[in-house]
Order: sequence, then C-alpha cells, then structure tokens
Amino acid sequence: MAKKRIVITGMGIVSCFGNDVDHFYDQLLAGKSGVGPIESFPCENYPTRFAGGVRNFDVGDYIDKKQARRVDPFIRYTIVAGKKALEKGNLTPEKLAQLNKSRCGIIIGSGMGGMQMFSDGVETLVKDGFRRLSPFFVPYIITNMGGALLSIDLGFTGPNYSISTACATSNNCIVAAAEHLRRGDADLMLCGGSEASLNPIGIAGFIALKALSERNDEPQKASRPWDKKRDGFVMGEGAGVLLLETLEHALARNAPIYGEYLGGSVNCDAYHITSPREDGAGVEECMRLALQDAGIPKEQINYINAHATSTTAGDLCELMGIKNVFGDHLKNVSINATKSMTGHCLGAAGGIEAIATLKAIETGMLHPSINVDEPEEMLEGIDYVPNVAKAKKITAAFSNSFGFGGHNSTLIFAPYNP
Repeated sequence: MAKKRIVITGMGIVSCFGNDVDHFYDQLLAGKSGVGPIESFPCENYPTRFAGGVRNFDVGDYIDKKQARRVDPFIRYTIVAGKKALEKGNLTPEKLAQLNKSRCGIIIGSGMGGMQMFSDGVETLVKDGFRRLSPFFVPYIITNMGGALLSIDLGFTGPNYSISTACATSNNCIVAAAEHLRRGDADLMLCGGSEASLNPIGIAGFIALKALSERNDEPQKASRPWDKKRDGFVMGEGAGVLLLETLEHALARNAPIYGEYLGGSVNCDAYHITSPREDGAGVEECMRLALQDAGIPKEQINYINAHATSTTAGDLCELMGIKNVFGDHLKNVSINATKSMTGHCLGAAGGIEAIATLKAIETGMLHPSINVDEPEEMLEGIDYVPNVAKAKKITAAFSNSFGFGGHNSTLIFAPYNP
C-alpha cells in the first residue's frame, strides 16, 4: 500500500536571528554570524564566554504574561515557535477552531529540558531549604512540558510526547510525527525541538567536557566546521518547529505547502557516550535507511544540510559517511553548515536546520558555510558553499542530526509536486 504523502505547511522559529523564519534565512544567506558575547550572566572567569544566544526575546501575545514569567525559557521558546508555525500555516484562531482537535498532535522535544529552572531550584534548596522550592520545579524542568502546555493552549488531544536524544532530538521528533500521520493516527502534527541551556550550569557542563571553542577574541569566527583550526563547537539555543500534515488534509483546507517530507530514519552507533564511530558507519547506515524509507535513489539528493558541529572528530566522521553513501554522485551534491552561523542549538538544532533546508527548497538559494578558512583535505572536490550563498534548484535534500550516545537521524525533504 502506498504511503500517505506528508507535506510541510508551516514553520516557526526562535533563534539568535529572531523569531521570523524569512528574516532568519535572509541572515543565513547573507553569511552573518549570530554568535556573540554572553550577556545573560557573568562569565568573565569561564574559558568560553560567547554563544549563539537568543537576545531580547519577547513572548508577545503568544503566552500569558504571568505564565511566561513562571516557565523555563525552553518552554517559552516551544510555545512561541509552535504558534508561529501555525500562523505560517494560515491557521488563524478561527480556522483552528474548525479543526478536529483529536486528530492534531504535538511532538516537540528538548535535549536538556528546563536547565534554568533546575539550576535556580537547586540553588534555592541549598540556600533556603526545601520548603522554599517552587511547586512548579518538577513540571517546568521535564522535557515534555513545552509540548504539553502548547497542547493545553491549543486543545490538541492527539499524539503528544517528547523525545530526547541529545542533538538528534528534533529530527527524531519529526520522524515520529510523520509516522503518526502515515499510520492515520492524526491529520496534523507540530514537531521539532527546543533548547535553552545558555546558563551557568549548561555552559560549565560543556566546558568540563572540553567540547567548546575558546576563541573569545573572535567569537563570530569560532564556529568553523571542517576547518583545520576548529577548536570545538559554539553553544546555541532556540526552537525550530514544523507543521506537518497529510497531503489530503492540507489540500482540503487550502494550506500553503512549503515542501514535502519524503522519509527519515533513526539509528544508534552503540559505540561511545560522546564520540561518533570513527569510520562513520553509523551515520552512513542512517542515511541509507532514510533513502530506503523515502523510496528514492541517492541520485535524487543534491543538497545536504550537514550536522557539522565544528568538533574535531564529528565533522570528518559525517563526511566519511556521506562519501560512502554517495560515491561519484557526490560531485553533484552541495553541502552546507548552518551551525557555522547559529552555533550548535543542541536539541533544537535539527528543527532549526530543517527550516533552513525547507527555505533553501523554497527560495532556490543555499546559504554559505562560513569560517572554513583552511578546509580539511576530506573536503576536496566537495561543494561546501564557502562564504557566499549560491543558487541551486533542489531535487531532494538530507538534513542530518547526530547526538551524544550515538543517536543518529536523517530527514529527507523535497519540493512539493502535485
């Protein structure tokens, strides 16, 4: 039996470039970096003092002001990005009221959850004792609460849960949402990821791992995927949410269609807690599984939005996997690195990069990879879109995300053809 066709009818974002999808992509096309000094807390003694942070964030009318003050930032990002995706999908409050809410679901995850709420709660416990701990402490740190509160606001009673697979979180959530639509469990799904770990404990944790760049004198040049002088990744934050619908449902309500989800995959390296397999076998298999799920040949792919975090091992492992999958066809494939401008948004990265991929399909323009001043030899012969945006008509695209624990996930998007 033929699989149901799944289309993307809305996109919502919270990012270092603001909360408008089109403006976000314009900044990427211009090759601008959203990385800068951390201003939200004192960190002058930290070896890393910069990030791709969300600045001057305003929940607007998307969240009740009292509620907004209570919840963790990752929940605020989830709700705003989710409601913006609905707006982009032309689902006004009047049109939302006409939906069968029992067939509308939400799968939005987070890699780390309510880090600010958790950190503040521990500090309160140590200083003032358990009686002073907020009754909202547990609800607002758990990773499912962003999607849960969004469903309470919207009245969506279909499938609703969160997946947490570190930096593969968003992609895992998008694959799961698409599967619910394919199976007939729902007609419409909000899906993606949210992360807000730019706080003292979040930054300190990654410093302890020795995972972060320390290029404090040039923060905008610190995220440099595939560059020989890369010294670690740059922390980012935000949210990226897609509105997925069955094609039948989207056409019935005359929805805008920004692209089509052809397939996706998830697997695990089963190798190491933080390092990918050196031979790239796990990510290679993940990409092959995605092609199998989509039912398309590798030759249909001509663009890859790479995971490309700017870590010493990870960048090359992904490239090795890509080379093994595509072989000679790689000469026809363009690859770029969104994280060179946004930093690594952890559990939100896949959602944000899915939006970048869909905007590339919509506009016919690929954003550049910046800061690749001394490219690794493995990049030889590969179009990595250095420094300047380029026009390209995309036939189908990979969007890759890989996470600690060996979690891998690949999405395949394509232009919508009736």
